[in-house]
Formats: sequence, structure tokens, C-alpha cells
Amino acid sequence: MSEYLALVACGAPLAARVHEVAAAAQRHGWVVRVVATASAMNWVDAERVEDITGHAPLVEQRRPGEPKRFPTPGHVVVCPATFNSINKLATGIMDNYAAGLVCEALASGTPLTIVPTVGDALWGHPALAPHLARLTSAGVRFVDPGSGRVGDPRPTGGDVDAFNPEWAIPTGTAARTDRVARPGPR
Repeated sequence: MSEYLALVACGAPLAARVHEVAAAAQRHGWVVRVVATASAMNWVDAERVEDITGHAPLVEQRRPGEPKRFPTPGHVVVCPATFNSINKLATGIMDNYAAGLVCEALASGTPLTIVPTVGDALWGHPALAPHLARLTSAGVRFVDPGSGRVGDPRPTGGDVDAFNPEWAIPTGTAARTDRVARPGPR
């Protein structure tokens, strides 16, 4: 398994803490690359991400002729995942770099953890439940951002203070616990 963890941030307030999730992943031995949607960059502190990982967040596709920017990840974590992104992923819509990376992970069987941040107002939308079920049947591990509970996702409020970044990180035999964490340059 690859030592790389792709950390994908979508446009929701929890994206402001993506650097904390990256640091937690490094403590578990992962080499982290942060990929963000354009709307997530309204919250992401790019400087802090680069300080922690040694790399700026990736937002755009690479240009033709450019080499890949990191190897195939051993795990992908989407934190936060919005209503829009969850529905895109379940239907295979790859209209940005972040969605493309996650869709490739789904197609290839790469382990995938999603931290959904969908509020009450959208939770009852008729598209969401079947898309969550489709992703669950594809092996996605959902983590509740308010409690850390793994399994059946539930609506979340806008409060991201209760979220513990450790909850999003794969640990145990699938994690890179056999490696020493390598923090990026300071």
C-alpha cells in the first residue's frame, strides 16, 4: 500500500481545519497531500497546509505534459464532504480535480473515508439517501464530524468545534503506523 494519503477538502467551514487533519495523518505515518476544491480555498489556510505538509494545496488539474504531483494514494480522506460533493461522487461526476481524484479512488478500490457535513435543511433531499447508500455499498467509511462515530452518517450543524481531526484518519493495519511521521518543512 502507498504511504500517501490524499486529503480532499470541499467548500464547507470544516475545511478551515484541514491543516489539523493533515497533521494528524502525519502523526500516524502518512505522507499527506491536500487537494481542495476552489470553494474550499475560501476556508483553507494554504500557508498552514504548506508549513505542515511541505506542499501547497492542489486545486487545479496538472497541465498537459506535467508529471503527476504525487503517487497513487494508499487512502483518500474527504474532509469535509458537502452535499454537492457527495452527490457528485455517487454519480461519477468529475468536474474538478478533487472530484476526479475521489472518483478514481472509488473506481480502483482505494480505501476512502468521508466526513460529511450536510445540514438539516439538505438532509431530507431525495437525492442524498440513495447516494449515501451507494457510497456505503462501495466500501466508503463515513465518519460523523460531531461524534467520531463510524457508520451511518447523520446531518450536521455548522459547528465544527467538536470535530477531532484524529477521527478522520485511518489507523490500525491499513494505516501507515509502521512508518515514522515525516513533517514538512517549517
